[in-house]
This record gives sequence, C-alpha cells and structure tokens, in this order.
Amino acid sequence: MKTTSFKDQLRSIMDEYVHFIYKISRQFPKDELYGSVSQIRRATLSIILNYIEGFARRRPAVQLNFFETSYGSLKESKYLLDFSREEGWINIEDYNQGKGLADEIGAMLWTEISSLEKSLNIS
Repeated sequence: MKTTSFKDQLRSIMDEYVHFIYKISRQFPKDELYGSVSQIRRATLSIILNYIEGFARRRPAVQLNFFETSYGSLKESKYLLDFSREEGWINIEDYNQGKGLADEIGAMLWTEISSLEKSLNIS
C-alpha cells in the first residue's frame, strides 16, 4: 500500500483549491473579469506555483523564500475570498468550502515554513 507524503497531500489540496477558485470565479460579475477574477486566480495559482518551484530547489534558504511567497499569496487569496462573499458574488456554502481549503493549506504550509526555519536556525 502506497502512503501519500505530507508534501503530496499539500500539493493535492492546493490543486483542489485552484480548481475550486476557478470554478467559483466564473460566477463573478463580467465587469470584474480584469479585476477581482484575474486577481483571485493569479493569487491562487501563485500559491501552488511558488510551492512547486520552492520544492524543486535544493537549498533550504531558497525553498523558504518560495514557501513564504506561497503563504503570502494564500493570505491574498483568502482576503479576496472574503471580499467576494461580502460583495455577494459567492454563496455561503462555496465560501465555507473555500475557507476550509485555504485554512488547511495555511496550516500545512506553515508547518513546512516552520520546519525550514528550524533547520536554518531562524525564527
């Protein structure tokens, strides 16, 4: 039986979140195509793309930089999710699902960041 690693699980949840954001952002007003739609999609893609790029780097300090950028993009995406709910562009069920995914990613990504900081003796 193959066990999925922590990193694989994190990437899988990130991927699920990206697809979720693309799905819900199709409901946003058409006049937001070049505003909120573009921004939430770019921020959300940045989460997984920076994580993947960081994962591919060999030096822990470089990995940390990419993972922190990924975490910053997650915070941006979460704000845009909140904003979208306040504007009435998404329903409460979608909001709760997105918030749950984002919170799970945040906790797991923070674990990765903390582990790298510990290995580098920084806090």
